[in-house]
Amino acid sequence: MNRIPQSNLIKSIKRELNSFASKEKALFLPKFFKTGKGEYAEGDKFIGVTVPNQRLVAKKYYSKITLNEIEELLESPIHEHRLTALIMLVYKFEKTNVQSERDEIFDLYLSKTDKINNWDLVDLSAPKILGAYLFEREKNLLYDFAKSDHLWKQRISIVSTYYFIKRYHFEETLKISEILLNHKHDLIQKAVGWMLREIGNINLEVEINFLNKHYKQMPRTMLRYAIEKFDEDLRQKYLKGKI
Repeated sequence: MNRIPQSNLIKSIKRELNSFASKEKALFLPKFFKTGKGEYAEGDKFIGVTVPNQRLVAKKYYSKITLNEIEELLESPIHEHRLTALIMLVYKFEKTNVQSERDEIFDLYLSKTDKINNWDLVDLSAPKILGAYLFEREKNLLYDFAKSDHLWKQRISIVSTYYFIKRYHFEETLKISEILLNHKHDLIQKAVGWMLREIGNINLEVEINFLNKHYKQMPRTMLRYAIEKFDEDLRQKYLKGKI
């Protein structure tokens, strides 16, 4: 099969990202993001570019790049290429008020969930695309993702609700947290705890009501993330099961 030539724009984006690359970071990041055999990001490749520098590149090019070109970047084995593509997709989504364009971005995002395959890729994109798109729509998709056996879809499902939380809408976060309550993977435990903590930052009573019902079932990591900002006496009561 003949490979489709890369556009000049994609070549320019990759060249600029390479100009920010650090050999030291390229050696460190695979360990940080767990790319070893049997780990959650097995085989992912890094060139060593920081997120702020990826944002610089994304801001320069997002208005020029097409969705087809973003899709091509999302197929890259290089982690920073995919993250930069997602940042550009977020910028495109946020800058347009044309519903058909938002629909296309949403559809592209859903078609590439297999490439949104690490926690930073999810966290920087899911709330601002899926969360924003679904806020005033049916949210069955998020429940389907939560009930799937796909680690990244499950993280997308809970982290997408961050957009809802910021708008004082907690229902989906609480329901999806219940679905994922006994999840074995720490990336899901951390994400659920994080979202519960964000609810508490806005309405502590809602978080405490949820915790009082479920905290004894929660994995320790989830609980620790959820109560991270509680005063020490209250934290200890939850950790010792004395609520």
